[in-house]
Amino acid sequence: MNDADNAYNGENTANQPLDERVNNRSQRPSSDAFKAFMASNWAPSAQELPDRDAVADHAAARRRTISGLFKGERLVIPAGPLKVRSNDCDYRFRPHSGFAHLTGLGLDHEPDAVLILEPVEEGKGDDGGNHRATLYFRPLAGRDTEQFYADSRSGEFWIGARPTLAEFERRLGLATAHIEQLELAITKNVGAPEIGGISIRLVRKVDENIDALVDTARYNTAKDPDNLDLGVLDALDEKLTEALSELRLLKDQWEVEQMQIAVAATVEGFTEVVKALPRALTHRRGERVVEGAFFARAREEGNELGYDTIAASGNNATVLHWTRNTGAVKSGELLLLDAGVEADSLYTADVTRTLPANGTFTDIQRKVYEAVLDAADAGFAAARPGTKFRDIHTAATTVLAERLAEWGLLPVSVEEAISPEGQQHRRWMPHGTSHHLGLDVHDCAQAKRELYLDGVLTPGMVFTIEPGLYFKNEDLAIPAEYRGIGVRIEDDILMTADGPVNLSAALPRKADDVESWMAGIYQEIDPQQP
Repeated sequence: MNDADNAYNGENTANQPLDERVNNRSQRPSSDAFKAFMASNWAPSAQELPDRDAVADHAAARRRTISGLFKGERLVIPAGPLKVRSNDCDYRFRPHSGFAHLTGLGLDHEPDAVLILEPVEEGKGDDGGNHRATLYFRPLAGRDTEQFYADSRSGEFWIGARPTLAEFERRLGLATAHIEQLELAITKNVGAPEIGGISIRLVRKVDENIDALVDTARYNTAKDPDNLDLGVLDALDEKLTEALSELRLLKDQWEVEQMQIAVAATVEGFTEVVKALPRALTHRRGERVVEGAFFARAREEGNELGYDTIAASGNNATVLHWTRNTGAVKSGELLLLDAGVEADSLYTADVTRTLPANGTFTDIQRKVYEAVLDAADAGFAAARPGTKFRDIHTAATTVLAERLAEWGLLPVSVEEAISPEGQQHRRWMPHGTSHHLGLDVHDCAQAKRELYLDGVLTPGMVFTIEPGLYFKNEDLAIPAEYRGIGVRIEDDILMTADGPVNLSAALPRKADDVESWMAGIYQEIDPQQP
C-alpha cells in the first residue's frame, strides 16, 4: 500500500479530510483526563424561568390565522442555518422573517430551528385552531458535555448560553422539542391524504437540509415516485410562503411599537451622521465615515442595520443602490443617506434624507429638493384608508412630472408623460414611490399583486413614501446645472383609521429646517462656530 492509500491516522496527515483541517490550529486536548476536568466544577445554570414575552400572544394569533388556511396539512417553517462568511467564520445569524413572525423570536439564538404546525382535529388545536405548534431547536448543552467547550458554533464556552427548552416554552407559550426529534416530526405519516397520509407544505429555500428532508419524504411515500409532479408540490409550498407574506400586510399593536423603536433609533443615527460630517469632509472616503457613524448607532441601539446603508455623495447619489460608499464627501455637494436600524425584534426602519454636505443648499439643489418634498407631500395626501396603494405613486410622480415640465426637461407634455404610453419623467425617477415595511425592509414581497400594488390602504399597514429625482453627470438630456444632483426623501408611514401618521417626522424634511437642524448640531459640537 502506498502513502496515497493510507488512511489519516493522526501521524500521516497527507489524507486528512478537508473538513477536519480547519481545526488544525486549535491544538485542543483530547485526553480523558482533560475531558473529565472540563466537565467538573461548574456553577449550576440558572433554574428560574423567564416571564412570558410580550409578543407571545400576538405570535399565537398569527399562527392561529395560518392554521385556518391550511387545515389537515403539516406546515414546516425553518429559521434557517448559519451562513459562512469566510472559511469557518459565520455571518451573524438572522432567522427567516416568516419564522420570526410566527414565533416572535428575534436576535441570533435559534439557527437550525424549525417551527412545525401539526394538523389535528378541526378546532382541537392551539387556541381553538386546527394545528398544534412545536418549536424544534438545539438547546443549551450541559456543561458536563464535550459540546460545551468543543463546538465553536453552538457551545456555550464559545458563543455564550443558549435558551433551554423550558425557557423558550415559558417565554413563547409554545411547545418545544429537541432538534434531534425533528426528522421524525417532519417525515412521519407523510403521504396522500386519501390513503390516510399527511400533506406537507414547506417554506422552501431557507434551509437546504430541510428542503431535502421534505423532498425525500414526499418521494418515498408517493404512489408513483417516477412521475411525481414537482410543479404541484412547488405550488403547495409557494402558497404557504405567499400566506406568510400576506399575513404581515397588517401590523398588530406590538409590531407597530417595534417599528416606532426602530424609527427612533434611526433618527438618532441620522443625528450621529451629521455630527460626523466635518470629519467626513476631510477623509478620502468620507462616505465610509458616514456609513460607520450610522452603523455604530444601529449596533448600540438595535440588532443590526436593516439593510446596507446608502451613503451617497455627489453623483453617487444618482445611483439608486449605491452601497459601496467609497467616495469622498465634498463641500457644496449633497449627501443622500438611506439607512435604517433593525430593532432586536428584527423590525426595521427605512428612512432617507438628502443633506447639504456643508450645511447649506445651493439654489439649484434647493429647487430640486423642494420638488421632491412636494411630491412626497402629495403622496402623503393621497394615502387615505380605502384608496389604492398605487395611488401614492401616481400622486407623487405626477408632481415630479409637472416640475420637470416647468424646468423644460420633459420632451413631451405632462399629460403624455404620465400616460401609460409615455412615462418619460421616469428617466429621472425610475423606482416605485412606496413599499411595505416591517420584518423585511421590502416586507410582504411575496403577497399577490391585488393585495399589494392594487391593494386597498388599510389601518395597520406600514409603508414608505420615497420619491426622488436623479440627474446623473452623464445625462446629456438636461442642462449642466442639474447634473450630479440626486435627491430622495423617504419617510415611514403608519396607516390609521384617521389617516396616515409619519413615524419618522422627527427628522426635519423642509429645506430650511434641515439647514437649521444641521447648524444646531454643529453648534453643539463646536460653540465657536458662527
